[in-house]
Amino acid sequence: SFYEELLSHGILKPLTAPIEGMVVKEGSCNYVAPQGISSVVKYYLKESAGADVFYEQHVTCISLRDGKWEVSRKMGPPEQFDIVILTMPVPQILQLQGDIVNIINESQKQQLESVSYSSRYALGLFYEAGTWIDVPWAAQYITDNPCIRFISIDNKKRNIESPEIGPSVVVHTTVTFGSEHLDSDPAEVQQLILSHLERIVPSLPKPASIKCQKWRYSQVTKAVPNCLGQMILHTQPLLICGGDGFTCSNFDGCIDSALSLAEAVKSHL
Repeated sequence: SFYEELLSHGILKPLTAPIEGMVVKEGSCNYVAPQGISSVVKYYLKESAGADVFYEQHVTCISLRDGKWEVSRKMGPPEQFDIVILTMPVPQILQLQGDIVNIINESQKQQLESVSYSSRYALGLFYEAGTWIDVPWAAQYITDNPCIRFISIDNKKRNIESPEIGPSVVVHTTVTFGSEHLDSDPAEVQQLILSHLERIVPSLPKPASIKCQKWRYSQVTKAVPNCLGQMILHTQPLLICGGDGFTCSNFDGCIDSALSLAEAVKSHL
């Protein structure tokens, strides 16, 4: 039903662009978000009928105060909430300070500590409108390079090529490269990726701008064991965590966790 709704609104479209080296599982179906994956989130926020969203709030501490959760952040005063739902990467839940440290019991702590993630870098190359990228594919999985695992001509992959919009190329590194260079100088990493990219696609024109993004928690390689998409850390007031760390790192995994979280929160209201 989630896919049907997103497809009917044009938020998702079936993937039709040629992807070289993609392993297609029998019975599976691949989609693309023409306006980017953030359009899926924006769609649901709009459907929520008035949720107030505040971005760039770095939560540092969660403590109990008079039957409510007091949440502190890096900038600005603390705020109080009746219910707190945490969906950040699991290691970041374990880094939070305050009463939450003692509220997570030993068995839960062991479960949360057992979660692992792959790390990788993503590189974005952005071009002026009218630039032509001369390759026969929209995206390509690379199997024989120590640095690069995936290259995508993003507007081609999303099937939204237009002379008015400059194309962009997205490069993802291998998991091994990501873990080996996790704490390296970003400028050096960028240069390394670009030198490998030049060897793989020598015809790439010079971009107008480049962005290199470190993705410390890329995909869940081992989720929280014996868990149905969420974990209740405290019941009154409710403190609950979920997200792909409790299922798996694809859209299905996110939806499974979201449904599980919604069910648990509903039963506490």
